[in-house]
Amino acid sequence: MTEVRGPVDSSRVPRFAGPATFARLPRLDEVARADVAVVGVPFDAGVSYRPGARFGATAVREASRLLRPYNPGLDVSPFATQQVADAGDIACNPFNIGEAIETIQDAAAGLQADGTRLVTIGGDHTIALPLLRAVAAQHGPVALLHFDAHLDTWDTYFGAEYTHGTPFRRAAEEGILDTEALSHVGTRGPLYGKQDLTDDQKIGFGIVTSADVYRRGADEIADQLRQRIGNRPLYISVDIDCLDPAHAPGTGTPEAGGMTSRELLEILRGLAGCHLVGADVVEVAPAYDHAEITAVAASHVAYDLISLLALKDAP
Repeated sequence: MTEVRGPVDSSRVPRFAGPATFARLPRLDEVARADVAVVGVPFDAGVSYRPGARFGATAVREASRLLRPYNPGLDVSPFATQQVADAGDIACNPFNIGEAIETIQDAAAGLQADGTRLVTIGGDHTIALPLLRAVAAQHGPVALLHFDAHLDTWDTYFGAEYTHGTPFRRAAEEGILDTEALSHVGTRGPLYGKQDLTDDQKIGFGIVTSADVYRRGADEIADQLRQRIGNRPLYISVDIDCLDPAHAPGTGTPEAGGMTSRELLEILRGLAGCHLVGADVVEVAPAYDHAEITAVAASHVAYDLISLLALKDAP
């Protein structure tokens, strides 16, 4: 393995100085290749309520300045056992959702062509569909673990098939999901009708509500999810609104009664050893944030996802 280039040394350059790459990591063009690339997708044309997630990647990078090289929760140094780099942003058309989806898919496929795995920062949840397409092109249909207050398996909004509330129905229709291993975690709040749950179940999703997490605890939930996932290639998609608005006010469609950031991180850590092939963290809308609460939570989620990828490669 070639020498790994890690973050800027904070004992030499203060954390508040210098370029705000994710966790102060090198840019992708500064390393020969990357095992993991963090890439932003500043796109929010698919939102149905509050806009602003197009600024999410920038906010998460800024909040990530305080991340440190060793993750005690998973006992791994994620930037030492693998080359992680910031690949910048995928620039896509903010006025044409269809064209944007194609651009994201092509860019993700290009970044992954040499085996690099992506941790993507959104952007709204529309971007999960092209990212799943790119991952499935390499690995076949993937297991999906979807953290969200909402199902995101609706059919259309105002007749539009491609929005932030429809990506996983489209993915299931396209055959890029392993329908034996699909889970929502953190769902809660009102629905349009009971049929929403029936349709979701027909697609193959199991549901762990935020109340389930509260009553049963993170360890039991993580064990349940591991059993459902097995050894399948796994994609994790985290809508930051899976957290309660107290922990993530800066998001487009907040719902009361959500998980704490601690619960989310502990569930993720309970997935150590799963065959993770890609992940995203989406729906951070900094205009509604306070004191970077949401961006800080999202940066730590991305950090733990990178740490899970490191465990797969650890000697």
